[in-house]
Amino acid sequence: MQILSKSTNKVIGVVAFGIVITGGIALYGISQTAFFKPQSVVQAPPIVKKVAALGRLEPQGEVIELSAPLTLDGDRVAKLLVKEGDKVKIGDVIAILDSQKRLQDEVLQTKEQVRIAQAKLAQVKAGAKIGEIEAQTAAIARLQAERSNQITAQLATIARIEAEKNTEITAQKANIARLQAEVNNANAEYKRYEQLFNQGAVSTSFRDSKRLSLQTVRQQVNEAQANLNRIQSSRQQELSEARANLNRIQSSGSEQIKEAQATLNQISEIRPVDIQVALTEIDNAKAAVKQAQTNLEQAYIRAPIPGQIIKIHTKQGEKIVDEGIVELGQTQQMMVVAEVYQTDIDKIKLGQKVLITGQAFSDK
Repeated sequence: MQILSKSTNKVIGVVAFGIVITGGIALYGISQTAFFKPQSVVQAPPIVKKVAALGRLEPQGEVIELSAPLTLDGDRVAKLLVKEGDKVKIGDVIAILDSQKRLQDEVLQTKEQVRIAQAKLAQVKAGAKIGEIEAQTAAIARLQAERSNQITAQLATIARIEAEKNTEITAQKANIARLQAEVNNANAEYKRYEQLFNQGAVSTSFRDSKRLSLQTVRQQVNEAQANLNRIQSSRQQELSEARANLNRIQSSGSEQIKEAQATLNQISEIRPVDIQVALTEIDNAKAAVKQAQTNLEQAYIRAPIPGQIIKIHTKQGEKIVDEGIVELGQTQQMMVVAEVYQTDIDKIKLGQKVLITGQAFSDK
């Protein structure tokens, strides 16, 4: 709550400025000249001097202006709970600002955040659900089975390729051997007919046909040898790819199983650090509640001192003015301020006792 102090010389609404103290200030004193008579004679009473002056009544203490805090400056007064002349005690609510409802909502929201943080802490302490653990365990078993099946299948593929390779190579080598035998036979046949040709026993065309047969068989041997090389190369490439795929299956499958196992451990584990984080979130949420409650309290303008409402500057529904909402003073003990004329000032002495009368009050 912001309190704006004023000088004790401020004019108080209890008694308007300008009241003429009609009785003046009765100065009690004994005249400067004393006359003594014989002891049997009674001394004459002192002469009473009167001074008339303009004056006012003020609270002995200071007058304060109650206004909104800086954070709520410019707000409106939703409820005004006092009127001029009311006496209040320390802590009494003078006014309620328009921001009260909004600040109340903030308090409720921060309290809800505390409940959420507390629920999260309970969840961390309870650990994972049984269903989550069982599901993760089943996932690990599935990955292990898939890895085993894939490895088995890939090993079978490698074995098949190797068997096909050996079979094809054996068959091709047998084909080459057969063709080589045909080459040898054709070569012998050609040499025999070459000799007969030289002896004139066979014709040139017949000898040439035998030479062509030899060349044909030799060409078939070359083709068979090339085919053998192709089979060996291609099958070896297939084996290399199959073995590489096997290594990949073994490596990746093992990595997936490790990750799944780590997830299972994470689900099952209740770590102290997680509990500490949840506790910190609760503390932060509680601190936010206290801050929201402090902000809400600022919407209630309370009396900082006991006293009396002297003047109201801002009425209900109005925006708070520069002078604040109300003026509050301690009127249980008032003080008279008299403005003595120059012509009468020589009648006033420091320390003199005076008796005050005036039109604004009946007592002396």
